[in-house]
Amino acid sequence: MNISKSKYIKGLQCHKALWLEKHKPELKADLSAQTEQIFATGHQVGELAKQLFPNGVEIEFDAQNFPSMIAKTKAFVEEGVSAIYEATFSENSVFAMVDILVKNNNAWDIYEVKSSTRVKDPNIDDVSVQRYALSKVLNVGRCYVVHINNSYIRQGELDIAQLFTIADVTDRLKSIAEVALNLKEMQQMLGGAEPVIEIGKHCDSPYSCDFKNHCWAHIPKPSVFNLYRLKTDKKFAYAQQGKLSYQDLQHETLTKKQTVQISGQEFIDTKKIKQFVNSAQFPINFFDFETFQNAIPRLDKQNPYGQIPFQYSLHILAENGDLTHKEFLGDESTDPRECLIGKMIEDITPTGTIIAFCQGFEKGVITKLAEFSPENKQALLALNRRFIDLLVPFRELGYYHPNFNGSFSLKSVLPAMFPNDDELDYKQLGQVQNGSDAMEIFANLYLEKDPEKVQQIRVDLLKYCRLDTLAMVRIWQALIEKIN
Repeated sequence: MNISKSKYIKGLQCHKALWLEKHKPELKADLSAQTEQIFATGHQVGELAKQLFPNGVEIEFDAQNFPSMIAKTKAFVEEGVSAIYEATFSENSVFAMVDILVKNNNAWDIYEVKSSTRVKDPNIDDVSVQRYALSKVLNVGRCYVVHINNSYIRQGELDIAQLFTIADVTDRLKSIAEVALNLKEMQQMLGGAEPVIEIGKHCDSPYSCDFKNHCWAHIPKPSVFNLYRLKTDKKFAYAQQGKLSYQDLQHETLTKKQTVQISGQEFIDTKKIKQFVNSAQFPINFFDFETFQNAIPRLDKQNPYGQIPFQYSLHILAENGDLTHKEFLGDESTDPRECLIGKMIEDITPTGTIIAFCQGFEKGVITKLAEFSPENKQALLALNRRFIDLLVPFRELGYYHPNFNGSFSLKSVLPAMFPNDDELDYKQLGQVQNGSDAMEIFANLYLEKDPEKVQQIRVDLLKYCRLDTLAMVRIWQALIEKIN
């Protein structure tokens, strides 16, 4: 029975996951929406990496005819071509597709292409099992991981040589004997009953398991895993003791925040709320950025995975209670940063406080914009000195609602404070309902050819970002009501 390299990696993470993959695949969670963009990015990176080894030949993928792919690979190897893309093998009980196989004198070097910015432990296992599979039929030379160089900054045409880092991992690979032993254990396990394996850190490391919903079905909501800033090892230790619910933890030694959390009661510290509220000066600018990123930078002065702000929403609250809204959404086909900078400096009031939720993100984006636009550096950095963080009264336990479930993110705080309020319900929005949606949709919007679809997406982006800052206004007003 052959095991593909992807299933080998899954088996190393958890035998139970591999067993379920083979025997009960219907229990898998639908992660297609999450993985589609990852696959698209990986494909784009893989296509560009081929340019590092020009004049190679490609084995066209055919899910209905793997034997043909294997035969074509064998023929190209015998011809001694310089490079083979997607070289396909079924040897040593392993089915493996090598991203790039390069002829080097009398040996063949393996190049595994990754869209990450460094070599990770699973990459070593990935290349190890590939070498094991090929070792029976080829003289395998050196083995490499090709990954993104995130220090590369694009200027003009894409520089493929600078975009990638080629890391020699030959001396880090697992031995042939170790891989063989792992495969033997997996094959024996797959032929038996479902393994009994308790939940643990392996459920999310190195990858989030698509059978997690099945294996975690017995965990109540909320549970010990929602406890604020409780170390992961401690959470699983409680779970192994059968202490899963808040009720199970009533006699444990916990922090003040955790104790408030498991009480199931609303908690208010008016002194802390007043201290925060009094730190603000009118007019108050409630501000939020949206950004996108590309693994392959498409703009000048952009590095791989560099955050590019393309949108902001701004609600301005005057001391008399008047509320005005301003916004910016860049053109998807051009660099939005210059226009955004000018409009932002114009829109934010020259005096008064700027409020963000988890301000580190907004301030970090502004700092990067200051590096991008030296002529506006002074004005931009001056904005950063005016920020206060709406997260503070929650994180510092000025206010806690049991429905926060140990999280102080905006998406946790808002529905707990305003249940059943359609105006503040992200689920009532269109196709953009969270920051990840905004990031991925805008990053690819320049590829959309249908002007009506583009226009609808832009409308949805504006609605989403507007709600982020309106939510902050309503939360601010609710905090003031609680101390009054």
